This record gives sequence, C-alpha cells and structure tokens, in this order.
Amino acid sequence: MSTTTMTTASPADKATEAVDQALTRAQAAAQAKRFGEAAGICNDVLATAPDNAPALALLGMIAAHTNDPERGITMLERAVTLRPGVSSWYANLCALYRIAYRMQDALRVGQEAIRLDPQNADHLVNLSLVFTDVDDRDHAVACLLRALGLRPDHADGHLALGQNLLAMGEFEPGWVEYEWRNQTEAGKGTLPKMTSAMWNGMRIPNGRLLMVGDQGYGDTIQFARYIPLIADRCQELILGCSAEMGPLLATIPGVKQYCHRWTDVPGHAAHCRLSSVPGLVHTTLETIPAKVPYLFADKARVAAWGEKLDASLPAGVPRIGLAWTGRPTHPNDRRRSIPLARMVPFRGAGRASFVSLQKPMPAADLAMLDQFGGMTDISAELTDFGETAAVIDNLDLVITVDTAMGHLAGALDKPVWIMLPKASDWRWMLNRADSPWYPSARLFRQQTPGAWDTVIAEVTAALAERLRAPAETPTQPRRRQITK
Repeated sequence: MSTTTMTTASPADKATEAVDQALTRAQAAAQAKRFGEAAGICNDVLATAPDNAPALALLGMIAAHTNDPERGITMLERAVTLRPGVSSWYANLCALYRIAYRMQDALRVGQEAIRLDPQNADHLVNLSLVFTDVDDRDHAVACLLRALGLRPDHADGHLALGQNLLAMGEFEPGWVEYEWRNQTEAGKGTLPKMTSAMWNGMRIPNGRLLMVGDQGYGDTIQFARYIPLIADRCQELILGCSAEMGPLLATIPGVKQYCHRWTDVPGHAAHCRLSSVPGLVHTTLETIPAKVPYLFADKARVAAWGEKLDASLPAGVPRIGLAWTGRPTHPNDRRRSIPLARMVPFRGAGRASFVSLQKPMPAADLAMLDQFGGMTDISAELTDFGETAAVIDNLDLVITVDTAMGHLAGALDKPVWIMLPKASDWRWMLNRADSPWYPSARLFRQQTPGAWDTVIAEVTAALAERLRAPAETPTQPRRRQITK
C-alpha cells in the first residue's frame, strides 16, 4: 500500500505568487494606458518589497509615459542595478536618457540592450535615434538596416530610415521609406476608411482628385506648394484640410474647393495624402518647387492688421513676430519648444517692436509679455492661418522655434529665423543655415541636444546686426543665395 505525500505551498511561495499576479495586473493596466492604476499596484508591491526590480522598472516606464522622465530614470537605474540582464529595461532607460539629453548614457545602455538581445529590432531602432541625435548618421543607418533585416515590416524603422535619408539629401530612397509613416501606430487611422482609389500620380482628366492635408500644420503648408503642379492632372482638385488652414490654402491656384469635414467631401475618383506628393513626383534636392511666395494673405485682412499695429506700435520701428512653443502633442515638442523667458535677451539687441504669434498663448508666459515692451496677446484674434498670415505680412521679421509659423512665414516669403533643436526635423537637413524649401529662411541650430543658450546668443547677435543695418522695406525680404 503506497502513500502520497501532500505538500502545501509555503507562506513565502504564496507571497511570491501574489506579487507576480499583482505585477501581471499592473502590466496589463499600463498597456491599456491606465497608468494611475498600474502605478498604484506597483507602489503596493514596493511597500512590502522595496527592492522588487520588476515593480521599479514598470514604475519607471509609467513615469516616462506621464511626462516625468527624471523619476523614470531613477526607477529604472535601481531596477537594472538590482537585476542586471533584462534587455527591455536597458532599452527603456536608453529612451529616457535620450529625453534627458544624457546621450553618452543613452548610447551605453542602448548598446547593452542589444548585447543582451541582439535579434531585437525594437532595440536597434531605439539606438538609431540616439546615433541620429549625436549626428552619427552612419551608425544610425546601420542600426536601421539591421533592424529591417530582422523585421522587414518594422514601420518605425522604415520611417526613421526615411527621415535620415531625407535629412542627408537622398530624396529618392527617402520618399519611399517615408511612406511607412502611415503604417506606424501614430500614423494609422489618420484617414477614415476611403472608398476612392489611392492616387498614383496618373492623370484623371474626367474626375476629381482629393488632396488631404494629413499631418501637422507645418507639413501641410510645406507641401501645399505642390498643389498648382498637380492641379492640371485632374479635372477638379478638392482639398481636405483643417478649418484653420482652409481660408489660406483655398487661395492657391488649382484648388476648386476645400472641405474641413469628411461629410462635406464630394465624390471623387482618387485621393492622396499631400505629404505623399513629393515622392510621387520624384522630388530631388534640385527640383524642390521653391517658387515663393506661394501663399498670399488676404489684402483686406492685411490692411486691417496694418491699422491695428500702426495704432499700437511706434512708427518706424522694426516689427518682429515671435513664436516659441508648438503643439504640445507633437512627438518632438519637448525638444523644440521653449518658454518665452528664453527669448528675453532679444530685447537687448536694439530698438524693435515685438508681436506675439502664439496661438494659444501659454498661460505660464503671460507674465513675461511686459518684458518685451508691452507685447500684447493677440491669440484670440488669430482665428485661422489666414489671419496669422495677414499679421506676418505686416512684420519685418519672424523669429520662431520649429513650428508652423516658420513654414507660414517662409511660404509668404517673409524673412524668418528658425531655431532648431538637435536633432532637427529631416526637412531642415544637416549642417546648413539656409533651406532649399524656403529661400527667406535662416536656420540657427543647437550644437548639442538641449543646448539653447548658444542658439539664443547667436540669434541675439544676428538681431543686433540687423537692427543696426539700414531699414529694409517691410515687404521685401532679405534674399540669399541658396547653396545646394
């Protein structure tokens, strides 16, 4: 007769199982973006087990998603110290170091993530972004090619490769890779389910073509230059864009009508994203349509704003428009935007009247307006881009971070100085102070990620030089030879 020995789980085993189950729930909550719930579970675990590395790591990732990268770094550093060897923790720490501009640390842990898991395409794409930030494009591209070899359908990898190629001036392959932006998680769903054909560049002499401004305001303005070139390929061109953009873009030759609601779009034979047109027409660096201006402010609006500014600003003093923050939801906004206080040195460059082009005006910056000689908040009056264009038409210069204001001033052929973060967006290319897209633009670049002081000093010095120079006719922008 045999006997069976029954075993009972020890209290320690039960505690471990409870912690594992709690962390599983926390992970599920975090993936569902219920970050408060996930953080609460992790904190409960840490209350009884302060050195639980998975809970620390998950808290670090939650902090990153809730705009607290420094706390995220602290949590993840503790996690990898307590339990080295988890590749995903190093990869997440790499991304947070990058946000905090700790590039050497980002490279170190990013490379460790790949050493631990060399077949992980996500880690390779992650590391490529750090190499891009430090201008090591060769290693960035090498990482991306390896990632795409492992996962040929990695949309973020293709897009990052396209952006690198476009920045380096390799437009032909760059446009091909750039199309993958629509397959990324951020790009999916930007258009509703379409029942018309996707346009391939063919002529449609007996049908309508719908052009959709599919990305941000700046992208739409940049690529709107193509509308006159493609309008003759169809019987009728319809533009789909935001209500704020419509009144300005509707003046472009070739636009039959614009719609800002999908329900208002008439039947059409084919559709195309406006940002796909450069690739469809095989744009190279030498063939960028750079005829400017290609946008025009309404004359009545220009006159009305002229009267307003004449009544509030001293006569004969240069008028300078300022824009310092972009759309907060932009993926690169943390790098490109600055507080108005950073622009205060411009006041010491010479006598000038400053005009805010901010829409909306950040509440935190309202107190700084008086530092610019009583610059007023006109954001409530900037009801659409046509209104903003009319204001810019009355200015002598626009100084802006990388926002739609730079594109708008460039498209209007007004002098514009654009302050760029490092790494800058692909459209500003590499190591140049001018732009083949906007002949009236002058670019001021960070030399290291996050370092605005040098940029502010360079702009201040250039502004002082400009204000000392003989006054220019406001409607005649300063011209420069574009080096290609």
